[in-house]
Amino acid sequence: MASSQSKTVVYAAATGNLLVALTKFIAASWTGSSAMLSEAIHSVVDTGNQLVLLYGLHRAAKPPDAAHPLGYGRELYFWSFIVALLLFTLGAGVALYEGITHIANPSEIVDARVSYIVYCCAAVFEGSSWYVALREFRKAKGDVSYYEAVRRSKDPPTFIVLFEDTAALIGLVLAAIGTVCADSFAMPVFDGAASIGIGLVLALTAWALARESKELLIGEPARPKLRNAIVSIARSIDGIENAQLVFSVHLAPEQVIAALSLEFGDTLTTTEIEAAVDALDQAVHRNHPEVTAIFVKPQATVTMPALIGRLPGRASTSSSTPET
Repeated sequence: MASSQSKTVVYAAATGNLLVALTKFIAASWTGSSAMLSEAIHSVVDTGNQLVLLYGLHRAAKPPDAAHPLGYGRELYFWSFIVALLLFTLGAGVALYEGITHIANPSEIVDARVSYIVYCCAAVFEGSSWYVALREFRKAKGDVSYYEAVRRSKDPPTFIVLFEDTAALIGLVLAAIGTVCADSFAMPVFDGAASIGIGLVLALTAWALARESKELLIGEPARPKLRNAIVSIARSIDGIENAQLVFSVHLAPEQVIAALSLEFGDTLTTTEIEAAVDALDQAVHRNHPEVTAIFVKPQATVTMPALIGRLPGRASTSSSTPET
């Protein structure tokens, strides 16, 4: 289940993008700027993306049922991937189309001062949303670099909003440069070139988001710290002689399942083994509530003669009659 911080970031981004989109559409219709129109479409796509993320957060919060015994957590990763596709097809695609069309059929920008005012207002709205996303991402990233934090993050809404807002701010700069050049040199082609630049920025952002969302959708393991903690807890339980982690995987930002291979004491009864497994389950959930399910596989004790017999090139220790 995603954290409340993720929802805060998404709500802030959706509100900001909606206000920005309305402002940009009014300015685009007034000035005839291709870059402004691309920016307006970009803001509409971003607003739609935030609504998709909110839907994904809602779906991921559904409890397990007979059809989905492990819950719906991965729906968040699926809808995050859809966001990346929408950003590429609608955001980048339309911006590139508008830019190419405007270069082929340039039209003069009317009253560029309106565009400048809108760019300043949009920068305030987008910057506020970007600051909220950055603040929450900093809380989660710890001491690692931003790149490493994105690679390790299991919470797509936080870094998706940060990526989108960063791309939006870069797009505003490109649009402003295009408008200034088109107005100053009386060359509308610069406006179309700015729109193409915005499309390329969105395409690159969409590729990065799709790559990260795909990895989460396929299944990423828990962080090393959590994996080691689970194994340490298992080895501390009375009756468990040894423990190895078979696998761990994130189903949602705060939902992890793990499978352990456990070696129990030879003298333990079935009741005592069940008690040890129950103690392990309770200890892990108490210390790490994000671990929602633990699967246990008993591990047989391997003796040295049996181990030697399994080594490559070693004959089996069992007797056999040679062929004549």
